Amino acid sequence: MTETPGHVPVLVEEVADFLLARRSGPFKMIDGTLGLGGHSSLILRRNAAAELLGIDRDEAALRRATEALGFANGRAHLVKGAFSSMTEHASSLGWHLVDAVLLDLGVSSIQIDSPERGFSIRNDGPLDMRMDKKSSKTAARVLNNSTETELARIFRVGGVRGAGKLARAIVERAREKPWRRTEELVELCERVLGKGKRSLPPATLCFQALRIFVNDELKELERALPAAVSLLRPGGRLAVISFHSLEDRMVKHFFRREASECLCPPGLPACVCGQKPKLKVLTGKPVTASEKELAENSRSASAKLRVAEKLP
Repeated sequence: MTETPGHVPVLVEEVADFLLARRSGPFKMIDGTLGLGGHSSLILRRNAAAELLGIDRDEAALRRATEALGFANGRAHLVKGAFSSMTEHASSLGWHLVDAVLLDLGVSSIQIDSPERGFSIRNDGPLDMRMDKKSSKTAARVLNNSTETELARIFRVGGVRGAGKLARAIVERAREKPWRRTEELVELCERVLGKGKRSLPPATLCFQALRIFVNDELKELERALPAAVSLLRPGGRLAVISFHSLEDRMVKHFFRREASECLCPPGLPACVCGQKPKLKVLTGKPVTASEKELAENSRSASAKLRVAEKLP
């Protein structure tokens, strides 16, 4: 597969193997977080009859993906939008059932490596963090206009230890000088929370939490998962790559619930819920990057892939 310069998709072989298993001939796939098209490119190359609906909120990414998928000769249909609206986008193509849905919940390398987007703690830039540049909600506006309680909730949900202390420091700083630059927030995070010696640095967790809130990512995922299952034909597969423990937990619990034969509270003498399992979970534990991939792409370290198949 030819990579898009500067971008290395994670778990790309694993995704293709799961989604194309036992599939030949006509194949309809939705990539709800197209990015630069790395995963979809491999699938379109491996199956010459495959068609793609690629969705992304980022216009810059869509432009790059259009170039990367040019080889597909009209088999790639790319639209700007949210992946939670995949049903409407599919319907506009006349697609009512599909063979596969992919959701890659990470930030693409082009976004992380562009200082003006404000996603990374490494390069100074404006506190933006918007996937869709037409949105009015930037990270700076969130920091400058939210209360201490609101900010604490954002960071606590994002897994930031010391969320209350950090929120208090951010509000105090905003009273004196408005938040504008990423390096300002990194400095405050490190001063209040330290640099950390294990797992992700506190500043990275802080940025993740803000990004998830700015782009409403948890609600997007909550709406997208049932939409994806409804669109899958029997035997179709849903693959989700997450990079944050909260998102991975949401996917795991959703898969477990949709694969369950009963949702009744414990202690009832008989099942009364009428639940019928819709999914078969194909990954008991999430698939993670191989040693080879970790050596070639350090950003794959936190990636977790979960896959489920639609039951008849």
